[in-house]
Amino acid sequence: MLDKLKYPIIQAPMAGGVSTPALAAAVSNAGGLGFLAAGYKTTEDLRKDIQEFRNLSSNIFGVNLFVPNLNEINDNCNVDDYRAKLEKEALLLGTTVGDPIVDDDDWHNKIDLIKEEKIPVVSFTFGCPSTETIKELKQNGSFVIVTVTNLEEAKIANESGADALCLQGIEAGGHRASFSNNMEPHEEYGLLVFISIVKKEIDIPIIAAGGIMDGCTITAVLEAGASAAQLGTAFLLCPESGTNTVYRKALTDSDFTTTHITRAFTGRRARGLVNYFLSTYDKEAPAAYPQVHYMTQKLRKEAVQSNNPKYMSLWAGQGYKLAQSLPAADLIKTLMLQVNK
Repeated sequence: MLDKLKYPIIQAPMAGGVSTPALAAAVSNAGGLGFLAAGYKTTEDLRKDIQEFRNLSSNIFGVNLFVPNLNEINDNCNVDDYRAKLEKEALLLGTTVGDPIVDDDDWHNKIDLIKEEKIPVVSFTFGCPSTETIKELKQNGSFVIVTVTNLEEAKIANESGADALCLQGIEAGGHRASFSNNMEPHEEYGLLVFISIVKKEIDIPIIAAGGIMDGCTITAVLEAGASAAQLGTAFLLCPESGTNTVYRKALTDSDFTTTHITRAFTGRRARGLVNYFLSTYDKEAPAAYPQVHYMTQKLRKEAVQSNNPKYMSLWAGQGYKLAQSLPAADLIKTLMLQVNK
């Protein structure tokens, strides 16, 4: 599947509204592989996104799903204490703290939809589906990718039948794709080292993700053994993306100077621009996902509506300062010109 792409560029599936059908279609039409993000969406909204993509493009595309791990919900997480601390912020913003909901992101219905729609490429984050689920998807015609953050996860995905691995280096923006949320992270690798480690042990196609912002880095990961490069932050400023105005401004604002991995916004580790909320609550947040996500959801939405980046989850990789405000097709053309120099 990956060798059928005109260009070895994959647009990362960024949940929360950034990965629009328009962005995915623009990338696929330009010769890359566009992705829709199923995370946080209802099954019906995902169905609408798939239809909208197909109205814009006849090329292959992918859908990314969050793998639920309800058995890992930690009852000892101090969710109530964190909620109490968030109440004062909610009061200042004129909103309320959400309920600490636990759900599976409509997992089974989304899997059924993927089968029904015969999605060409399906990727998974936050875990590895069962061997049976992967087998069923492959028999239905889907190319299955599992996102991993360490060698142990890569081996599990390989043994479960994944067609390819998406290796997420520590440089990546947004959520760490770790299978386990409650456990302390394994040693975390920069992308090039991670590729070398996995290539030595596993012989299936690799997609490289994390900190890739230009053609030079794409060339480097391809030479290291990757079959394609997955870029997320690089597409944030494209007009087709769903990046809101406040978020776009923050990415180019000199007030934001660094990124950090935190649990503050969702209870899962994720890299974003350092702002007031991240700095204040980084060490306070429990490892409780999706409870914390739902607790802070109203605060984050109100922050967007009031043009207040201090409380927003401004996900970004370490290379965010290299992001360009170009249409997706132009960005891919620019990247490939750099690759072919």
